[in-house]
Amino acid sequence: MNDNTRLLRQVHPGFVQSERITSQVFRPTPKDENHLSCYNGDKISADEAFIHFVEYLRFCSQGVMAVTKSECDSQYLPVKEDGIPFPEHCSIDFSDLLKKSIEKKAKVLKRYAEKRGWLFQMDDTK
Repeated sequence: MNDNTRLLRQVHPGFVQSERITSQVFRPTPKDENHLSCYNGDKISADEAFIHFVEYLRFCSQGVMAVTKSECDSQYLPVKEDGIPFPEHCSIDFSDLLKKSIEKKAKVLKRYAEKRGWLFQMDDTK
């Protein structure tokens, strides 16, 4: 993983309002022990990550957005290449932060991702 590695994040349809993502996309939950699950973009493409998430893991996603490792570093958010529960898995670690800091950093990551735009989006015309 390098500074430009894209950390691919699945976007739940409930986290899209008026065609824009909410910061919930980049906010971990306590059940995840404040680690935000991502796919390592050096190991899998955005469309392959989407297919894996929807077809193999059987979860809902409207598409894939991303932040880079360097963008996480700029927010002092460690990125862990854990490879669990699948080889391409990595996590953005928010575990040392208080709720207010988590929310602020999630908003910053959201802005980075919005500037980049969708890397893959489900085709609604099917």
